[in-house]
Amino acid sequence: MSLPPLVEPAESLTIDEVRRYSRHLIIPDVAMAGQKRLKNAKVLVIGAGGLGSPALLYLAAAGVGTLGIVEFDTVDESNLQRQIIHGQSDIGRSKAVSAKESVLEINPLITVNVHETRLDTDNVMDIFAGYDLIVDGTDNFATRYLVNDAAVLSGKPYVWGSIYRFEGQVSVFWDKYGPNYRDLYPSPPPPGMVSSCAEGGVLGVICASIGAVMVTEAIKLITGIGETLLGRLLVFDALDMEWNEIKIRKDPATAPITELIDYEAFCGVVSEEAQKAAAGSTITPRELKELIDADKPIELIDVREPAEWEIVSIPGAKLIPKDRILRGDALAELPQDRQIVLYCKTGVRSAESLAAVKAAGFSDAVHVQGGVIGWVNQVDPSLPSY
Repeated sequence: MSLPPLVEPAESLTIDEVRRYSRHLIIPDVAMAGQKRLKNAKVLVIGAGGLGSPALLYLAAAGVGTLGIVEFDTVDESNLQRQIIHGQSDIGRSKAVSAKESVLEINPLITVNVHETRLDTDNVMDIFAGYDLIVDGTDNFATRYLVNDAAVLSGKPYVWGSIYRFEGQVSVFWDKYGPNYRDLYPSPPPPGMVSSCAEGGVLGVICASIGAVMVTEAIKLITGIGETLLGRLLVFDALDMEWNEIKIRKDPATAPITELIDYEAFCGVVSEEAQKAAAGSTITPRELKELIDADKPIELIDVREPAEWEIVSIPGAKLIPKDRILRGDALAELPQDRQIVLYCKTGVRSAESLAAVKAAGFSDAVHVQGGVIGWVNQVDPSLPSY
């Protein structure tokens, strides 16, 4: 859908800016007017991770005059496989600060604002107020719905992207002119059904493919050129190297957004059944170590996927992926004469599995809070983490 330019052009470009952006200026559709709009634009990027990395670098290189970065996390070594805005020397540092430094190295002529905080219902409207356009690179449903609802209430457009393994999705949402995120996903998936990138993985270069499309859409919105992805979902499959398009329309059944809500409760990290099962049936990694050292009769079950099992596992465990437990076809493999102890990466999938195991009659079953990552951190730091 063609849309009017999002911002008015700046008064002028400096000689340095003309030199820097000359390859834009000779494109008739961009030219001087378009570059002046980019200079005058204020874009907020949520997350300096997989999608935020290429988005921030290319928005800066394109000459977007003011960039905001919302990020509360620190750089971990596992980030460097895809989060190209950070480097080896940034491990342990603030992602927001690291990203700002990289952005200014790309383009010192722009302004970069750092919002070193977790986006929530208390601060989102105030933060959004200072920007024309939002670029959402978050990786969890609670924040995505928060961003959408805040964008609707503030009347702002936003570019959304999502990645998982070899796939990615991109769209533009602007309730004033077309659908918003709730027209695509009226409600979040059931807890535990959709794995995050931390659980399922992502091919690092997919971030570049999707992030580049997100920046392209941002530039089109700012300058008013081309047909945006508003009303369209672009789906990328890297294994087949295919881009497919799905139409999105406003759903008349979608309830109007009038206020911000409790998004953690709305999305739910784990189901109510899992929460009930875990209540009073959760042990720590150190308590598991005590059970093993005391030679207690337990059956330790790893409910992760085989690829994760190959990276690291707790000694003595048996691999039974969560899906097999939830389907019920693995329950016959569980012994009746020993206590069942379940674990996953961090404790979410094992809680869901625990509910199914208890429902099958294993009333004394427990799961390990913090999972194998907790075991590595608290019991055996010599093992690899991921």
